[in-house]
Amino acid sequence: MFPIRDHNPSGRTPYVVYALMAANILIFLSYVGIMDEGPKISRLFYDYAIIPARVSDGFGLETLVTSMFLHGGWTHLAGNMLFLWIFGDNLEDEMGHLPFLLFYLAAGIGAGLIHIITGPDSQVPTVGASGAIAGVMGGYLLLFPKARVDILLILIVYFRVFTIPAFIMLGIWLAIQFFGSITSNPDEGGIAYWAHTGGFAVGLILCIPLWLRRGGAQFWDRTRGHPPHPEAKYKLSRSRIPRVPRR
Repeated sequence: MFPIRDHNPSGRTPYVVYALMAANILIFLSYVGIMDEGPKISRLFYDYAIIPARVSDGFGLETLVTSMFLHGGWTHLAGNMLFLWIFGDNLEDEMGHLPFLLFYLAAGIGAGLIHIITGPDSQVPTVGASGAIAGVMGGYLLLFPKARVDILLILIVYFRVFTIPAFIMLGIWLAIQFFGSITSNPDEGGIAYWAHTGGFAVGLILCIPLWLRRGGAQFWDRTRGHPPHPEAKYKLSRSRIPRVPRR
């Protein structure tokens, strides 16, 4: 189940979102050629990825930032950029360009610290913008809980796009991350669930002052949880794939 777009148009050009996407893509392209060369990619991740045991000992603090611009593969990169593109523009619109950039970095650093706290002795390198983007999703949930999001559902050979409120989509995502957090072992690698869960919480908390300035609960009452502007309208065209008649 993949989100493909929301119905929440931005009122300004999201230059920071575009810049962050460009930086992540260009940095990934700069080292994708050595992904299959064990010693080289291991050295790169040792220098720039979060290794909780190193940071716990006071080394590599800069990796709390540099790790946000590294990814472990094309799918990892594409998934993160998709979520940033869908949810980031609206927060940048609400916050402004520079405050959004600072928010993004703070959410990513907070996610990295929570990941370290939950596995301080782990030697497994951690990379990806997922923690920062989870923070964006947390802020989005607070400000636009009922914004409509188009979801692509794929069940083996069944494909369908349907629309659900943001709080359902983000709530399901958060539940998956939390379940993964309490059942996974940070020393074994894999998905950094605590970074996702922690980043989401950090982003939501950091957005509380903005939400209060908008009126807090009264803002929700005025908008009923929807974006405070007309939602985008999308027309779904019929598939060109011919139907196979049943006998």
